[in-house]
Amino acid sequence: MQQRQLGPFKVSAIGLGCMNICHAYGAPVSEQQAERVLLGALDAGVTHFDTAALYGFGASETLVGKYLSPHRSKFTLASKCGMQGVPNADGVKVRVIDGRPETIKATCEEALKRLKTDVIDLYYLHRWDKQVPIEDSVGALSDLVRAGKIQTIGLSEVSAPTLRRAQAVHPITAVQTEYSLWTRNPEIAVLDTCREFGIAFVAFSPVARGFLCGELNVGAFDAKDIRRSMPRFAPENYATNLTLLPGYLAMANEVGCTPAQLAIAWLLHRGENILPIPGTTSLAHLKDDLGAANVKLDASVMARLNDHINQHTVKGERYNAQGSSEVDTEVF
Repeated sequence: MQQRQLGPFKVSAIGLGCMNICHAYGAPVSEQQAERVLLGALDAGVTHFDTAALYGFGASETLVGKYLSPHRSKFTLASKCGMQGVPNADGVKVRVIDGRPETIKATCEEALKRLKTDVIDLYYLHRWDKQVPIEDSVGALSDLVRAGKIQTIGLSEVSAPTLRRAQAVHPITAVQTEYSLWTRNPEIAVLDTCREFGIAFVAFSPVARGFLCGELNVGAFDAKDIRRSMPRFAPENYATNLTLLPGYLAMANEVGCTPAQLAIAWLLHRGENILPIPGTTSLAHLKDDLGAANVKLDASVMARLNDHINQHTVKGERYNAQGSSEVDTEVF
């Protein structure tokens, strides 16, 4: 597996996002299947694992801790705080964005226990809580660095101005944001700001939440699948977006790779500081994703991909109104 720098850490060019094993795309897989995916990734050379307190309200961190902690020295561990499950009046956990320093520190302590580790290598603020100055949230993360609880700090779904404010408080190691052929928002300003400060850019949803793997049966999405609320998968928008697939699939065939590999390879070719973290519940899909590291794209293919799928050709916003209000990323 090719290697890239994630701040002070040298990691596999392609990491594993650990959300899918318990969260967001329908019913969680069995614990046995989660174990197979996590250990299969490690065996395949993945050394960058990314989880969060939010995923399954702690379930993902628990699984990562249970199955990967015996191999802790072999990989770089990333997790996130600032968005987690909190019991409501009925005792049911609901998602809450809370960037207060005391919450960040408490979440970290809980994460360390679930992950069965003494230190988290890279700890992100999952969402900027707009009720709390970014300086206060990053200050709390800085306290955790000094306490030896975490090694480095990351931010997720932030704009360039917010990143600059955070960087003034403590060096930021990585910014994590959705980035793929069909989500180009980072190209507005954040990618340039990351390069300016030498910050790694971690790209989640690199295969466009499955869209770039081939036609999806959107009507069969599980009731709890988060794509049901995403405008790009709404029937009218999805019908329009589907017209982009034949040309895209033809390019994958021309290059001699799978559609998923083409999507991830495009990201790898966009810059040495870009690290994709596809997620999956399938060992076959995992092997497919990792094969992208061996795909070479020339300038002509890159240009054609850029022209074919971009913010002008894709129909629909990436989040609904609520989701859009919760992030701080620039929009076209």
